[in-house]
Amino acid sequence: MPLKNYGVLKGTVIQSKIGKGKTPHYQVHLQGEAGVNYRIAINVKSQSYPSEVLYFASSNIRSEAIHILPTLPFGFTEVKNNEPKVALDYVRGNLFDSKQMIPLPAEKAGVDNDLNEKIERYIKRAIEEKAIIYAFGERWGPEETTPDFYFHFKPGNGIHDIHMNQGNVEKWQGDDGIWQDGGLLIHFEKKEEWIGIFLAFQSQSWCIDEEGHARVPVENCSYKREK
Repeated sequence: MPLKNYGVLKGTVIQSKIGKGKTPHYQVHLQGEAGVNYRIAINVKSQSYPSEVLYFASSNIRSEAIHILPTLPFGFTEVKNNEPKVALDYVRGNLFDSKQMIPLPAEKAGVDNDLNEKIERYIKRAIEEKAIIYAFGERWGPEETTPDFYFHFKPGNGIHDIHMNQGNVEKWQGDDGIWQDGGLLIHFEKKEEWIGIFLAFQSQSWCIDEEGHARVPVENCSYKREK
């Protein structure tokens, strides 16, 4: 069964926090429509082996979405499955060559060599330049009686699954579906520049059936192989 509430969240970044702990997520506090706060939770470590998350960022966005997204209202917009003009699909959408993805740890000693740092570089720039963020994934909330755990706004509200959402191992097969992948698109309007950040898990197969399930095991069809 695919994600229950897939869509895109549009807003501007207020602040962010590095992902730490056993199941770390890079956290982004976003202002959506007037007076409404959201949190973007971005996986920076896989719960399946290997733990390093696949990462690719590019200014060459091969998607019709960049022509449609600026017309959307701020806040969350639900996107129906099989709506390729807006939805993301890493396998069917020809967004990028999966072999360009690189596995990165959540944290590593050194400069600009882990996933937290890669994401943070673009988020900090988005804050400085007042860029518009478009986060694709599954929405949660609003949780009327619960404040946000990280940024303490109320009600708790946000979006997660900011990564490929198909070809999963058995534990997460329930999230499989086509045209429902996560990701971040950042629009630096002053320079008319787009940056796309795409994430996947090394445990995910890239040979996918029409329901989003792996038709070939990842050992025989990983991000490195022809699909």
